[in-house]
Amino acid sequence: MMKTFTLSTALVVATAGFALAQENPAPSREGGYGLGRTALPEEIAAWDIDIRPDGTGLPVGLGDVYTGEELFVDLCSACHGDFGEAVGRWPQLAGGYGTLESEDPVKTIGSYWPYLSTVWDYVHRAMPYGSAQSLTDDEVYAIVAYLMYVNDMVDDDFELSNENFLEIAMPNEDNFFMDDRAETEYTLFTGEPCMENCRESVEITARATILNVTPEQEAAAAAEAAAAEAAAAAEEAAVVEAAAEEAVAEEAPGPDPALVAQGETLFRQCASCHQIGEGATNRTGPMLNHTYGAPVGVHEGFRYSPAFQAARDSGMVWDDASLTAYLMDPRGFIPGNRMAFRGLRSEEEAAAMIAYLRAAGGDAE
Repeated sequence: MMKTFTLSTALVVATAGFALAQENPAPSREGGYGLGRTALPEEIAAWDIDIRPDGTGLPVGLGDVYTGEELFVDLCSACHGDFGEAVGRWPQLAGGYGTLESEDPVKTIGSYWPYLSTVWDYVHRAMPYGSAQSLTDDEVYAIVAYLMYVNDMVDDDFELSNENFLEIAMPNEDNFFMDDRAETEYTLFTGEPCMENCRESVEITARATILNVTPEQEAAAAAEAAAAEAAAAAEEAAVVEAAAEEAVAEEAPGPDPALVAQGETLFRQCASCHQIGEGATNRTGPMLNHTYGAPVGVHEGFRYSPAFQAARDSGMVWDDASLTAYLMDPRGFIPGNRMAFRGLRSEEEAAAMIAYLRAAGGDAE
């Protein structure tokens, strides 16, 4: 009885609602559905938050690198790392210079993105993860300023605002251009195919025994013999080198292995900007080979800050005392330098870091 009554009541309400809608239809433009209403100006403004490359849409505001660093560490570093180096599989935001033509390009803000407006818009629209659009305009300016800093685009005293926003050119901006495939490629694939000067026959001259390699030929045997000879020579050289290293180790004991291991762990927070060891190159920061015992700021090919140049000109040398002071307080020891790292927590950590740097190839030649 209750089910019948409830169903009957629902049918009455639905019928009445339909009749009311028929008597009072919503206003409709021609071809519309007669639903909804015109959006209010303030409703449109709430959605209209895109920023264009010419600065259209930018709000008034400003933010500096130091403020941006604090915000980034608190709100963004869990995914992107303190310096934009990325954590796990989250996107890397800094570095990647010179990789776009390689087999494994690293497309970061500094190496790839074409417009600063894209950075501002994305941070404002979608970040921080889980709390999108919770940042104030000044906070967005500050975080974008810090992202520019870790990509070596500005100095650490830089302040970004709506007034100087258009003065910033992204490093890869000139490599972007309007899509011209309709003119340059489409016509090549839509015309009549060329059927002239074709081969009369196709002949198979060799077959690959493995599908993902080239056919076996006489050159393959020669290459294999050469590779075996090179491997034997390398093995002999390794034996000689190991004997030499053992002799050196007997003459002068090296650093405490436990201390070196601790320093290697600590160095992981530096690896996004610095490299050390065989094949090390300059990145956001200089490579660190042959640093211990050398003058400050002498690695060739790296653009040092004016603060580092002044330290070098003063005769400063990297030894235990100077490295310890710098690693514990980079900005306090050499004021005005561009290193964003806040510093190690103790002299013990600094000693471990120095031990690792020296063990990994950091001693001056």
